[in-house]
Amino acid sequence: MSVFANLVEHLADLLQPLFGASAAAAAIVLFTALVRLLVHPLSRAAARGQKARTALQPKIAELRKKHGKSPEKLQKAVLELHAEEKVSPLAGCLPGMLQIPAFFLLYHLFSSDTIGGEPNGLLGHQLLAAPLGERWADGLQGGVLGGAGLVYAGLFVVVACVAAFSYRLSKRMMAANPAAGEQLPGLGAVTKVMPFMSFFTLVTVAVVPLAAALYVVTSTTWSVVERAVLYR
Repeated sequence: MSVFANLVEHLADLLQPLFGASAAAAAIVLFTALVRLLVHPLSRAAARGQKARTALQPKIAELRKKHGKSPEKLQKAVLELHAEEKVSPLAGCLPGMLQIPAFFLLYHLFSSDTIGGEPNGLLGHQLLAAPLGERWADGLQGGVLGGAGLVYAGLFVVVACVAAFSYRLSKRMMAANPAAGEQLPGLGAVTKVMPFMSFFTLVTVAVVPLAAALYVVTSTTWSVVERAVLYR
């Protein structure tokens, strides 16, 4: 925690001339971008896997005709097909899973009063009028149109726009790969919920410290843009 806190502080110091009092918030955005750059090779691999799975659709359609009356045999046959073609139906989940530790690290960093036995100086940083260690409920104490309230309103607008774009993108990808839900038992239900996942980000932004919310918003925006480019 101390090492990571020092990293954020150093990044904030570097960005201070450009962003002033919001330098720590800019440092979090930059940190998120660095994490996404590190994960990007896996995202590219996941995109290649998705295209490979799409190419398997004619064979999967044949399996559906052959085993249409036996869901268990169909799922087994689809899994065997993916194994033969060396295509993993879950490869796209890995980039998202690897970002979870970074999110929780930021969450704990901006939820702790002390770090290494010393007062947590990061809690004094702000994004405009909103402290990075506070949540949406804290910001509302100054009124919906107060400084912190407006900062969160801006974040919610960004998240809503990104979620709407992500929804359309997910629907288009599902239309191109209609048999995705047959790749693993229970995956069909997850596939149906997937287009709505970005809207859940609104809830996350509302309940976590602002610093963690910035990570979520930046990472989600990056993810949607990345998907639009890689899966085009």
